[in-house]
Amino acid sequence: MTLLHSLLHATNFSRPFLYTLVPSIGLAYTIQGLIAIPSIVAQTERFYDLSGSVTYISCTALSLYLPTIRARFAAAAAGSAKPAWPSVLASLAGNGGGLNWRQVALSAAVSVWATRLGTYLFSRISSDEGTDSRFDNIRGSPPKFLGAFFAQATWVTLCLMPVLAVNALPASLFSTLPAAIGITDILGALLFLGGFSFEVAADRQKNQWVQEKKTKKHSEEFLTRGLWSKSRHPNYFGEVTLWGGIAVLAGGVLVSNLGQMGMGMAGGPLGVAAALAMAGVSPAFVSFLLFKVSGIPLSEGKYDKRYGDRKDYQEWKKNTPMFFPKF
Repeated sequence: MTLLHSLLHATNFSRPFLYTLVPSIGLAYTIQGLIAIPSIVAQTERFYDLSGSVTYISCTALSLYLPTIRARFAAAAAGSAKPAWPSVLASLAGNGGGLNWRQVALSAAVSVWATRLGTYLFSRISSDEGTDSRFDNIRGSPPKFLGAFFAQATWVTLCLMPVLAVNALPASLFSTLPAAIGITDILGALLFLGGFSFEVAADRQKNQWVQEKKTKKHSEEFLTRGLWSKSRHPNYFGEVTLWGGIAVLAGGVLVSNLGQMGMGMAGGPLGVAAALAMAGVSPAFVSFLLFKVSGIPLSEGKYDKRYGDRKDYQEWKKNTPMFFPKF
């Protein structure tokens, strides 16, 4: 308890917005550092992707409940009654609960996505004897392997930024935010649900195709059926779309007068631009990673090397869009 009290005191910044934002970001790097140590010693990436999902969920939960933790510690120090823990269900129903329904919806969306993706990737790497070709050249180098874990912490931080920012807004300000569903709420929810469904469907089709290949039900070398006939990377399209939904829903809060006030900004064009940047960094960073770093370039390069001289592969690549699906 003394350590926790010290951490709360150390992060007691002058701006209330930073009370929650900074510790949540710090948690991401702490978790990844702790997971990195045994992974480096054992030279295994088996738990890399799973740890990313755990970090997403942990940071989201901390950002949602840290204000209450602070309030309960302050009440205990003053000898007064501790405030109750927030009620997620009451908050979603709009009956108080200590949280705004948008905070709960954003946090739930990220948690569902992280749980689904983490379990899927862990199941996949477990079936591949615990190895991932992305780590072939770095697992034997402790500095490079550690860098991969801290890169994942940065990925979590930037993607989660819109959610952390909304959860970091002082609770007292949410009473002035209209409870009614607005256009950004609807658009954000539709983008998230559409992107999430697209990603899940693409992953399931790919997994089924792999399992059928292992059982000799087909002899295809690359997947060209289902959503994979509409886009060469339908799972990545779903990924970018769902984070776009998160950004739109969060952005509607952050650019409002309440959001500007809660972040300690003066408002005006500069404040709105900063709020939009805080919301938009999530889909922007995901797009950068998938288009320029570890997503599409690695996948396209691998398949071009294997099947680039085959006519059926060339036809599929020519007639199938790389990213945006063609229906």
